[in-house]
Formats: sequence, structure tokens, C-alpha cells
Amino acid sequence: MSKILEGLKYSESHEWVKVEGNIAVIGVSDFAQAEMGDITYVDMPDVDDAVEAGEEFGALESVKASSELISPVSGTVVEVNEALEDAPEMVNEDAYGAWIIKVEMSDASELDALMDAAAYKAQIGE
Repeated sequence: MSKILEGLKYSESHEWVKVEGNIAVIGVSDFAQAEMGDITYVDMPDVDDAVEAGEEFGALESVKASSELISPVSGTVVEVNEALEDAPEMVNEDAYGAWIIKVEMSDASELDALMDAAAYKAQIGE
């Protein structure tokens, strides 16, 4: 059974969002990392890159598959988790601690389209 944290927002493509003021901290769910297996590489955008809700912003690669990362919100990347460049397995070890990017949101109302923990549990069948 996957770990799903209360208080976060979840996208259909298995990204999570933690809201800190106007900043969206974005990572991938425990369910997603478990499905992928051992993460070997995290492709991330650069600071100051624009991201759009519903559009690809990077990718995860594992020994089994490659999966696009889809931004749950629109805005500007203000920070990337550089630790993941040398230790992508951190995503497997702690999916909710190993955030990928932080985005200054341009439209916080986009959060309304995301799921809460209960809805995400239902989506993944748990």
C-alpha cells in the first residue's frame, strides 16, 4: 500500500504539490516511485524556466521505464533539488521528502483542479 500524505494536492499524473504561500513544492507520489522501480536519473528544468499546468517539465528514468513529469501548476521555477542530480534514488527512499522543483505560481486557482489525499487514494485504487 502506498503512502499518501494528507495536506498535499495530487495530480492524475502522480505528482504531489505542497503549497507554501505562493510557492508550489512539487514531487512524485510514493505510488509513482514504487511503480517505476529504482530511479536512476531525474531530468529537471532550470531555475527561471516557465512551466505550464498539464505540460511536461522533466522526466524520471528508472531501470524499468522513463516517465514524463507533468507540472500540476503554471509559473516560474524558483529552485530545483540539485541533490537529486547525484542521488536520484532519494525519490525511492522518501518520495515526499525528495521534492523535485519549487514553482512560483502564476495562478493559484489551478490548485482547485488537483485531488486531495482521499480522492488520490480512490484514483490509485487504495
